[in-house]
Amino acid sequence: MKVLVTGATGFVGPHVANAIVDAGHEVRVLERKPGSWQKAGIRCQEAVQGDMTDADGLRRAVQAVDVVVHLVAIRQGKSEQFQRVMIEGTRNLLAASSGVKRFVLMSALGTDERTKDLVPYYNAKWQEEQDVKASGLEHVIFRPSFIFGRDGGILPTFMKLARLSPFTGIVGSGNQRIQPLWIDDAGAYFAKSVDLPEAANRTFELGGPDVVTWNELWQRIRAALGIRRRPTVHLPTSLMRIPATVTERLPGNIPLTRDLLTMLETGYNVVTNDDAVQTFKLPLAPLDEQLRRAA
Repeated sequence: MKVLVTGATGFVGPHVANAIVDAGHEVRVLERKPGSWQKAGIRCQEAVQGDMTDADGLRRAVQAVDVVVHLVAIRQGKSEQFQRVMIEGTRNLLAASSGVKRFVLMSALGTDERTKDLVPYYNAKWQEEQDVKASGLEHVIFRPSFIFGRDGGILPTFMKLARLSPFTGIVGSGNQRIQPLWIDDAGAYFAKSVDLPEAANRTFELGGPDVVTWNELWQRIRAALGIRRRPTVHLPTSLMRIPATVTERLPGNIPLTRDLLTMLETGYNVVTNDDAVQTFKLPLAPLDEQLRRAA
């Protein structure tokens, strides 16, 4: 089958696109800048230039494809940016995809009716899910937890802080639970979702095999790096909102924003069922193995 992957040149995208290629499918990627797929190390057969705000580009990208895998998301910005890129962009993509066999969406763990009004990110993800379900297309929706990888995302920052900082700073009590997912495992699940009949028209929460608190995560990071002694300082969330008002205005993918602090406070970062594991029957790397790979 021919598969279009949007957001292929981001952190998760290359792993998803290459896993789909390895599964025997032909992959076309949507890229904003020509040649981005090469820099990202994607082994696709075709690339189309465009972005989520370009309805004509989306129609060109979807021509003659069987499946759309939609990964595009922004994590910070103004509400109108989330509306334009994620909500309206996804609606345009769905309209262009009326003839495809399946539409696969990457949502996020923690997205539900309780959280949809907390921050623009959750609101955009929730609306994307509703629009996909209402489209009439056969679909698969994933809600992945924190995705860990060696060369991107938040884990390399954690590793660097653990190595260089004289203390371990943890926002809040550190008792909120998370369930990190290794990036290659995420790619494998998305690749299998392209044509697995049992996945049709279902929403799957996706996390790794280990549930830990933030306190336990930092202990395991230090252990993976061979760091035996390091004081821990718990930073009140209310206090961290002060620097977040400054850092969130900086360019790039900033790891500290007020919205992120709000999302961390909600605590919805653990899957509530094993439907994904039972349906896809794919192995998941334990947390200690993830940290070993990234160390």
